[in-house]
Amino acid sequence: MMAREQHLVLTRAAAEGARRPAPGHRPYAWLRRHRRWLVPLLAALLLAQMAAAMVVTAVQQTPTIDEPVYVATATDYLHEHRLRYNPEHPPLGKLLIAAGVAVADPHYDPSYTGTQGDVGRHLLYESGNDPWRVMLWARLPVIVLTLLFGLVAFAFARDLTGTAGGLVALALYAFSPDLIAHGSLATLDVPMAGFVLTSAWLVWRARRRPWLYLPLAGAALGAAVATKMSALPAVPVLMGLAAVSVLAAHRRPASSPGDRPDTGAGRVQGTRPTAGSRTDIDRRRDTHPTGARPDTGTGRERDTHPAGEPDAATGLDRKAPRSGSRTALSVLAGAPGGRRRTALSAPAGAVGVAVVAVAVVWAAYLAVDPGLRFSPAEPVPALHGLRGRLVDLLPVPGAYRAGLRVQFGLEDYPWQGYLFGHLYTGSRWYYLPAALLVKTPLGLLALGAAGAVAVVALRRLRPAAPYVLLPPGVLLGAAMTGSRDFGTRYALFVPMFLAVAAACVPRPGRRWTAAATAALVLCTAVSSLRTFPAYLPYSNEAFGGPARTHRLLHDSNVDWGQDLGRLADRLRQRYPGERVWLVYKGSGVPSYYGIQAADPRTVPPERVHGLLVVSDSALAKARGRLAELVRSSRPAGDVGHSISLFRR
Repeated sequence: MMAREQHLVLTRAAAEGARRPAPGHRPYAWLRRHRRWLVPLLAALLLAQMAAAMVVTAVQQTPTIDEPVYVATATDYLHEHRLRYNPEHPPLGKLLIAAGVAVADPHYDPSYTGTQGDVGRHLLYESGNDPWRVMLWARLPVIVLTLLFGLVAFAFARDLTGTAGGLVALALYAFSPDLIAHGSLATLDVPMAGFVLTSAWLVWRARRRPWLYLPLAGAALGAAVATKMSALPAVPVLMGLAAVSVLAAHRRPASSPGDRPDTGAGRVQGTRPTAGSRTDIDRRRDTHPTGARPDTGTGRERDTHPAGEPDAATGLDRKAPRSGSRTALSVLAGAPGGRRRTALSAPAGAVGVAVVAVAVVWAAYLAVDPGLRFSPAEPVPALHGLRGRLVDLLPVPGAYRAGLRVQFGLEDYPWQGYLFGHLYTGSRWYYLPAALLVKTPLGLLALGAAGAVAVVALRRLRPAAPYVLLPPGVLLGAAMTGSRDFGTRYALFVPMFLAVAAACVPRPGRRWTAAATAALVLCTAVSSLRTFPAYLPYSNEAFGGPARTHRLLHDSNVDWGQDLGRLADRLRQRYPGERVWLVYKGSGVPSYYGIQAADPRTVPPERVHGLLVVSDSALAKARGRLAELVRSSRPAGDVGHSISLFRR
């Protein structure tokens, strides 16, 4: 009896010793102990920082070039319920903008005729509305959606690598200057990219429960396609990944009876091991200092998964001895008939995703006009050849097919581009990768590249590689073939997926990876905060920062007409009463903001004296008389790093 009691005392002592953290690990033990409230607090702080940056930016910026078109179209949806303006973009994104426009309730004249750009300017500046108020309310739904997509990035990364990885992804997302810049505008680029990210995450989760997550993934994919047509190349990719997820779900080993998959914390709740058991001690010994779990595949504690069991949220398999137990699904899959059913379920899952996506597209058009009447304000070009036949075969509303014809017509136009100081006509296939290299923070570039390598190289993460890398890769490849080299807004899915991939860099058991990740996240945050509130012209430190972006890129990378209000303030404060000559590129009306200026290109150069103000996009393309005027003037500063001032 005494021997038994002595053995129990020793066992308890050993368990207590295993529980007691090493002296150097006490801060980490405190973090783990308060993790339940610390993680939501950090996530809330990151999103609050992003929200504040976007709201301040939205309040201070005047309408960019595309925004009046989208706002006017959204207003027309609300008042006239017709498919008339902006057919080149499906209606879902503009319906979201309409939610904010409905609150602003601007006066709208449906009898006004003109192009979609004319209608936008008439709504904002000629109808008795306050453009500041209308634009703020129009931008707020996109701001909210951008924040929600940040939670998707967090959840996706957490499923792959644990909570610490989720916070890394969220921090990189929240400090991305491109996402802040375009997330604060009433445009369609962030919503489309975010819906693709959401669909990829849900398809990944479908490896565990395909018939729950695949319909949701199809809805998110349909939302992306119903927002911008440039999301169409992602459809076959995500359909293929849906089939892979169904096959992975059928190959999944049995779960133990105690499992409860898909709990709110994203982990399986199994039978709690007794204190001092080998599993419990190993968990404490191997827990990563940052709070993520050790290198076992998903970032969750060892005691929550019996050996051989996949992760509840991700389906990543764990090493385990062979077992004779199988679920009924596994038994059926092994039989000849079961194998046939498994083979059929994969394409069925892919087709189901496509069917739900098409249904969402139809629903978006029906929400505008249940009669689907299409009366375009501007002519729709004809489309012949193979492209025309393929467009006619698509199972989408006629207005969607008309929008595709408009898009192909725009692709055939000889647009001008500007890259690294060179003006050219046409497009350069390497334009988007080069622009992303300039406008992505160095920390995000480094972590995203390292994470992309890690997700391919590490066996435990390799199943996730197609889900993280294929959708942005295919979309980027398709965008690189386009003819409009206008900015990184055509590839905003890249920083989103890079943030998720970056979560794969920290390696449990290798503290230097966690330290390097933290340092690079901090560098990204500092770089982003330094450019506040001028996020649109951001470029990273390797290329000279925001003040030099206009020497490398143009259009929505730098100057999209957003600083007309700031220019008006500068002229009132520093140059009252001076003669102003203005070359402005944008949709705003300078006179509305109190700017009285003339166009210097309409008079002889010797008559141009005073202050010469030139939008940087116009400066990049300056030729002839404007170029001579700029050369013969001396620099006098800039406004928002997007408008240059010269003294003559």
